[in-house]
Amino acid sequence: MKDFFANITSDIGIADVLDVLVVAFIIYLVLGFIKETRAQQLVRGLIVLAALFLLSDFFELNALNWILKGATTFGLIAIIIIFQPELRRALEYMGRGSVLSGRFAKLDKSTAKEVIDAIVEAVDGFSATRTGALIVIENQVPLGDVIESGTILNAEVTSELLGNIFYKGSPLHDGAAIIRNDKLYAAGCVLPLSGRLDLNKDLGTRHRAAIGITENSDATTLIVSEENGVISMAKEGKLTRFLDAKELEKLLLNLYLTEQEDGRNLWARLKAFMGGDQNAEQ
Repeated sequence: MKDFFANITSDIGIADVLDVLVVAFIIYLVLGFIKETRAQQLVRGLIVLAALFLLSDFFELNALNWILKGATTFGLIAIIIIFQPELRRALEYMGRGSVLSGRFAKLDKSTAKEVIDAIVEAVDGFSATRTGALIVIENQVPLGDVIESGTILNAEVTSELLGNIFYKGSPLHDGAAIIRNDKLYAAGCVLPLSGRLDLNKDLGTRHRAAIGITENSDATTLIVSEENGVISMAKEGKLTRFLDAKELEKLLLNLYLTEQEDGRNLWARLKAFMGGDQNAEQ
């Protein structure tokens, strides 16, 4: 037995170890990306189909085996169509210059705090007066096509300016305001609507637009309902509702701090994954 293991390990070189570690890390990133998305259910379904395929082959269930082979062929095409937003987001994720840092993270803490305070003050006022609002915070994926549908402002982010934009009767109040870095870059922008059928029927066009842009980019969207003043946040196609000003401020601060820390600790995370530093993520 000792000779057996000695023969196996003698053929393993540094390149083999590195190859395994790289593949394992890629799998780790992929699993992290699909966590708590529709793709998570997809993976579970594929595992079930793979198990059925192996069982049908082992027990020579020819009819079932033939059906599963056909389903696999057509299923791959269906996956590409149904999960196009997730696949697009994954490719954008891979193509970014820095996969763990965003535009918002490039701001220093004092500037980010000023921007967040202005946003929270404006949104809290919208909620009190039941003024409908839609604010998009651009992250790493550029929203140039969305910005082109509106009016370029490139102005300082202030609660007063946001109030003027979303004042009912303003020419820009029906569209979305886009925040890029520390600037209110554009307003009156048209967003893509989410086509999901599982959304609450009470959600109107504003909420569907907010979810839609986060399905097609890594942006964060804030929504204030015109009907009841409810504050919501959309990110990665998921909607968090019934927020108050303090909760919103905390979420935005956590968003900024998390993005910034992730950008700084990329190598620390890699070391922790490989077992080099057990406390790297703490």
